Amino acid sequence: MNKTLTLIALVLATAATSFAGTAVSDSKKVVVAPVQDNLFRAGEFQVDAYVSGIAGKYNHNTANGVGGGLGLSYFFTRYIGIGIDDTLTSINGNGKVFDALTGNLIGRLPIESWHLAPYAFVGGGAVWGNHKSQGGGDVGGGLEYRFNRTVGLFVDSRYVYGSQGLSETLSRGGIRFAF
Repeated sequence: MNKTLTLIALVLATAATSFAGTAVSDSKKVVVAPVQDNLFRAGEFQVDAYVSGIAGKYNHNTANGVGGGLGLSYFFTRYIGIGIDDTLTSINGNGKVFDALTGNLIGRLPIESWHLAPYAFVGGGAVWGNHKSQGGGDVGGGLEYRFNRTVGLFVDSRYVYGSQGLSETLSRGGIRFAF
C-alpha cells in the first residue's frame, strides 16, 4: 500500500505542476513609453536670419537687388503658425533701399524621418522705399531642413503684390533657430 500511495502522490504532484500556469508576483510592472523627440513641435518659437533677393517691379520701375533680414515665428501646433519678418534690400545697386515688413499665416507639413518640413504662407504688410510706401500682400512657399531640434536651414520664395505698381518675387535663404 505504501507503494501505491507513493505512486498516487507522485502522479498528483506531476499533474498539479503541469496545470499550475504562470507564477503571480506582487510587484507591478510599469511600462514607460519612450519620449518622442520631434524635430518640429507645437509651441515652437523660431528666429530667422537670412539673405534675400528680389526681382520685379516697384512703383512701376524695374527693381532687382540683394539684401537680408530677420524673422520671428511661433507655431501653435506642429502644422500651423504665424510669423513676421523684415527684409531690407538694395535696389538696382544705386543705394536706394527697399524695405518689406510682412506678417504671415504659415502651414507646414513635417516629415520627421527626412528632417524636412515643406511650408506655405500667405499674408500682407507694408512695403516702402524710394520715398514711397504702400500696402501689399504676399503668398509663397518654402522648405526647411533641421539638423536637430534647434538649428535648421531654410529657403523660400514669395510673390509680393500691391496696388501701386508692386509686383515682384522675393526669395530668401538662411538659418533658423527654434526654441
